[in-house]
Amino acid sequence: MQKYFSHGKLLITGEYVVLDGATALALPTKKGQSLEVEEIDRPVIEWRSLDHNGETWFEIEFSLKDIFSEENKIPHRKDLTTEERLTSLLKTAVRLESPILSEQKGFKVITSTDFPLDWGLGTSSTLVANISKWLQVDPFDLLESTFGGSGYDVAVAMEGKPITYQIHGDNRSILTTSYDPEFNDSLFFVHLNKKQNSRDSINYYRSRDTEDINTAVEKISSLTHQAISCTSLSEFELLLEIHENIISQLTGLKKVKTELFPDYPGAIKSLGGWGGDFCLVTGDESKLDYFRSKSYNTIIPYKEMIL
Repeated sequence: MQKYFSHGKLLITGEYVVLDGATALALPTKKGQSLEVEEIDRPVIEWRSLDHNGETWFEIEFSLKDIFSEENKIPHRKDLTTEERLTSLLKTAVRLESPILSEQKGFKVITSTDFPLDWGLGTSSTLVANISKWLQVDPFDLLESTFGGSGYDVAVAMEGKPITYQIHGDNRSILTTSYDPEFNDSLFFVHLNKKQNSRDSINYYRSRDTEDINTAVEKISSLTHQAISCTSLSEFELLLEIHENIISQLTGLKKVKTELFPDYPGAIKSLGGWGGDFCLVTGDESKLDYFRSKSYNTIIPYKEMIL
């Protein structure tokens, strides 16, 4: 039996503008997703996906003949089912000439996430990374033909280290960094208890003038490098506030602090698609009851979340 593991991710800087060339900072989480593979005699792929409690949340059997077939291609849609997305991943791996897949050799596959599926730490990106490791195909080619996106999340899953990530046309710059802020005892991640459909904000962002986006790309890239090098919590909080202001103007969305936590004394920053999953907050343990009083009970210290 072979086993693969990829870490989840949190995008600290560069949301939205990473698509247009901004340098983003992304961190790996301790929790991630594993994939176990065992060869079987039947020409099928027996697939089972387990959640963080070990419960099966998806199960299917694929015929290898169907996976290798040119027929029944999966359309490019935002609302693909889990079965369609997984079929697309396997068919794409065949197209990318995986040396592992053949019509004669079957597999039993079990995936398992060790974080709740609604946390937004990268169920899809860790799956893409694990499948690319197993089937020996390029993870970014696999991503582009299936889920799409900037690819920063897959980069984190593959590297398992803090990275800066930047897209240059058809190329990408992935640099590992030893990001470990001196003030990490004052950083916490608060789960906002909902998944965010960011399509409207992305459409608004895409409607902005190219000049506005280019200016934001330069500013966010600078903020990313300042965030990596800063040694003061107060400076870091200022950088987060400036970052929030820039993205708010670009997307037409209210800042999470303005909308949900206006009287919180520390800094708050949205992570990833605004309005969902986790936000980053600064403060100390004594201030966290503020969030609990508003029924935001999943609060994870930086050292427990980040690898």
